[in-house]
Parts: sequence; C-alpha cells; structure tokens
Amino acid sequence: MQESGSNKRVLVVDDEEAIRNGIARVLTMHKLKVDTASGGLQALEMVARQPYTVILLDIKMPDMDGMEVLKHLRQDYLETEVIMITDFPTIPSAVECIRHGALNYLGKPLRIDDLRAVVQKALDHHEKRLQKKPAKAALDRECFEFIIGDSPAIKQVFSKIRRAAPSDSTVLLTGESGTGKELAARAIHLLSPRRDKEFVPVDCSALVETLLESELFGHVKGSFTGAHQTKHGLFELANHGTFFFDEITNLSLNIQAKLLRVIQEREFMQVGSQKRIKLDIRIIASSNRDLS
Repeated sequence: MQESGSNKRVLVVDDEEAIRNGIARVLTMHKLKVDTASGGLQALEMVARQPYTVILLDIKMPDMDGMEVLKHLRQDYLETEVIMITDFPTIPSAVECIRHGALNYLGKPLRIDDLRAVVQKALDHHEKRLQKKPAKAALDRECFEFIIGDSPAIKQVFSKIRRAAPSDSTVLLTGESGTGKELAARAIHLLSPRRDKEFVPVDCSALVETLLESELFGHVKGSFTGAHQTKHGLFELANHGTFFFDEITNLSLNIQAKLLRVIQEREFMQVGSQKRIKLDIRIIASSNRDLS
C-alpha cells in the first residue's frame, strides 16, 4: 500500500479488541490516521463528529448489527468508503453488503496483504470521486434545484433518487398529489446515463382512451378517419430516453394490457401498421393511490 497523506482518516469498527487494534497498527504504519470503535453505536457517534475516508466495519456486533450501521452510513455519509469484515464470509452475505453500498468485503482471519490492497483500493476510489465531485455537484444542483427541503425525510428521498438513477430498472413513485413525483422522476432521468436523451412525461388522467393508443404508439396515414398523415407516437419520441407515466392507475385495463406487451417485448407497432419498432426506454411511473 502506498503511503498516504495525513488527511486520510480511517475508522476500524469491531467488538474484538485484538482485531481492531491489529488492523489499526497495520494501517498506522502507512501514515494513515486511524481511530477505533468497539461497536456500531459508538462508530455512528464518532462519524457524526469527524469525517472518515474509509471505515472497516464488522458485520456481527452485539449493540448494533454492522448492516444497520452500513445503511445509516449510506444514507447520511455518501462520501465515506465502507469495507465490511466478517468471521463467516459467504457469497450471499457479500452480495448483500455490496447491494447496500459497501465498496468491498473481507473475511476473517484477515491477511495483511489483502487488508492493505483493499484499503488502498478504497483510498484510490475516494480520490477519483473527489476529482469528479465539482461536475457531480453541479449536476446535483441542477437535478434537485426545484425540490425544496432540507429535512431528514427529503434527504432520504434524495439518497433514494441517487441510488435508483444509474440503473435501468423501472421505478414506481408513490405519494399524494402535489408532492413532487414528476420532479423526482426528472431528477432520476437527469442523474441517469440517459440524461442526454428525451424525458417524455404523459399525464394519464388527461388522455382520452380512444386517442391514447394513437398518442402512445403513433399511427400511419389512413389508418382511421382523420389520419391524414403518419404520426410518430410518444414512445418513438422517448426512444433511448425516459418515459414517465404520471398517475398510471388512470389507464384503462385495455391500454394496460397493450402496455404490458410493450414493456415485456420492448417493441410496438403504430396503429394501422404491421411493422414492429424496437424500443429502448426506461420507464418511470407515478401513482397517488396505495397500489398494494
């Protein structure tokens, strides 16, 4: 491991004194400032007072489970890199840790070379993120400019938006009318890899069912009375971008069935056409009803 600058601070959290002190000795040899905590609650108190670059966190602890501590860290301290350590390493456990935001995972007994390599990787990852931070901060300001609030609840919403944005998974936003579901959808789009493509919102409650199919899929000239020219639908406009169904529960069962096919097959046909058009979109939907 390269010797690191004095501004790098590491926290080792483990209820076994010999292990946390042993890790601390190894890392201190490489010019890192190292603190230790004997449990999850103490660790969260220390993090609230002092920022840490890397935290090594035991999973099984008596006062607070390491996974619970990890969830708190990922919610409130996104800049900190977290490495989980455990007496009982398993693939499902490792997957669960990474899914909740840990950068890496180590099994006990810890080999010194593995410890050095993993901590160095965390330091390098942190450094790269700092270099990208100005651009990311500007993007964050743009995405959340119109979402007002600084409470713990709204910060949790911001955190969930940031976590959802990079994937291509379909997202359902729920909440009462007027709570800003479309603003959240736009923020997800702007923070996603599709940000340079179209964001196409559709107010499902404002569309007449007889015209909805034509609006979504488009139609070819002469396909019905009044179809004087070919029209490209909203799906085609949103191709390679994000499609937002606002209040999706207002769609009829008939349209829902046709949408299901589009979502499953990722292709559609214009009204009056037999030609299939390939579709590459991310779908976000909202509802003011409790769908469950």
